[in-house]
Amino acid sequence: MALRDNIQSLLAQVQDMKANSADELEALRIKYLSKKGEITALFNEFRNVAPEEKRELGQMLNQLRQQAESRVNELREQFEAKKAEAERLDLTRTPDPIALGTRHPLSLVREEIEDIFARIGFTVEQGPEVEDDKHVYGMLNFAPEHPARDMQDTFFIEKEIGVQKPTDVLLRSHTSSVQTRVMTTRKPPIRVLCPGRVYRNEAISARAHCFFHQVEGLYIDKNVSFADLREALLYFSKEMFGAETQIRLRPSYFPFTEPSAEMDISCNICGGKGCSFCKGTGWVEILGCGMVDPNVLEACGIDSKVYSGFAFGMGVERITNLKYRVKDLRLFSENDVRFLRQFESC
Repeated sequence: MALRDNIQSLLAQVQDMKANSADELEALRIKYLSKKGEITALFNEFRNVAPEEKRELGQMLNQLRQQAESRVNELREQFEAKKAEAERLDLTRTPDPIALGTRHPLSLVREEIEDIFARIGFTVEQGPEVEDDKHVYGMLNFAPEHPARDMQDTFFIEKEIGVQKPTDVLLRSHTSSVQTRVMTTRKPPIRVLCPGRVYRNEAISARAHCFFHQVEGLYIDKNVSFADLREALLYFSKEMFGAETQIRLRPSYFPFTEPSAEMDISCNICGGKGCSFCKGTGWVEILGCGMVDPNVLEACGIDSKVYSGFAFGMGVERITNLKYRVKDLRLFSENDVRFLRQFESC
C-alpha cells in the first residue's frame, strides 16, 4: 500500500508540475526522471512487491513515468517557442504601429512609360543633372541668342561663390542632354529613352514648378521616317490611355527637330466629346516631337546623309495628371501622406 500511495502522490505532483525557466525545468527533470530520481526509486522499490500486485502497480508506475516525460517535454516546447519568439523580436523597432508607405505616382507613371517603350526596343539611359551648355544647348542647334539660354529660363551655376561671371555650368532644362551624350559616344542604330528630373526658372503654381520630370526618346538608324515616329507614339498612347485613344500631330517648332510637331490625344475623360478638362476641344496636348535636325546629327558626329531619326519628349507630371486626375502639380513634391495614400493599391 505504501508504494501505491507514493505513486499516486507523485502522479499528482507531476500533473501540477510548473517551471518559470529552463533551469527550473531541468531541476524537475532530474528530481523525477534521473537515475537517482524519485520515479526511478519507486521502480527499485517495485522489485519487492508481492506477485499478485505487480501487474496493477507496474501499470501505475509506467503511467507515472509517461506522464512525467510528457509534462517535461510540454514545458520544454513552451520555453523553446518563447525563446524563438524573443530572437525574432526587433528591440530597435518603435512600439507604435508602423504604417506602410506607397510608391510615388510619378514613379509609377515613369516606370509604366519605360515599360511600354521597352516593348518596342527602347533602353533606358541616364545622365547628369548638372550639365554644361554644350550638351544642353550647343549640340542641339540652339542659337547663341536663343531665349532659353537667358537667366529667366535656365538655372546657371557660378563656378566661384560671389563671382558674377558668365558660366556654361547649369542645371539641365531638359533630358535632351542625355541624348547628345549618347549620340557622341555610340554609333547608330540608337534607340534610347531618357527619363529624369529637369529644372527651369519658373514661378511655382498649380500648373508649373521650378523642377519637374521628363521622359525623352530618341531613335536613329537608316531610313527612319516621320511615319515611324507617328506609329511609335500611337502605340504608346493606346497602351497608356486605352485602345480607343486617338492622336493628332500639329506643326510646331523646336531647334533640334525638323519638321517638328505637338501631339494631342483624344481626351480620356470625355472620350473626345468635349469637357472642361480639354476646354471643349476633345483633345489634350501631351508631348512634343519631330525628326532629328541634320545639324544635331552632324554636331554629334553622325553622318546625316546616311542616318536619320526621330525624337520626342513628354512631362511625367502631365501624363500623371491625365492618368490620375491630379490638378495641382505642387502635390507631387509636398509629401502630403493624405495624397500619397490614394496610390496604395497602384
